Amino acid sequence: MQLAESGGGSAQAGGSLRLSCAASGYTESTISSCMGWFRQAPGKGREGVAVIDNDGTTYYADSVKGRFTISQDNIKNTLYLQMNSLKPDDTAMYYCAAEIGLYDCYTGSWVAVPSDIGYWGRGTQVTVSS
Repeated sequence: MQLAESGGGSAQAGGSLRLSCAASGYTESTISSCMGWFRQAPGKGREGVAVIDNDGTTYYADSVKGRFTISQDNIKNTLYLQMNSLKPDDTAMYYCAAEIGLYDCYTGSWVAVPSDIGYWGRGTQVTVSS
């Protein structure tokens, strides 16, 4: 499976950006698991931002609730992350991920980036200035 992110860039605080993740090579494991977005700021560890399960239920990290929206277009095989009310703390490399276990999605442990996530994209940079 391959994942390719796009849509990163620079924005001012309070602005918006929309990230896209084009996916190809779905497997049965992919369909019966979650997909999501993670980020890694300079000098910090990777953290979960938002995930969506195979029924379309969404889960968010507390830091982005009410500001970010994850969605997917199953026809286009694309995952999105709409980011509104951006803050300088949102500055990071954003990664798309696939085959996140359903148990991790349901329990919230996805936020801590489980070690058994199946696939990662290469990332897209988001920079928010104050």
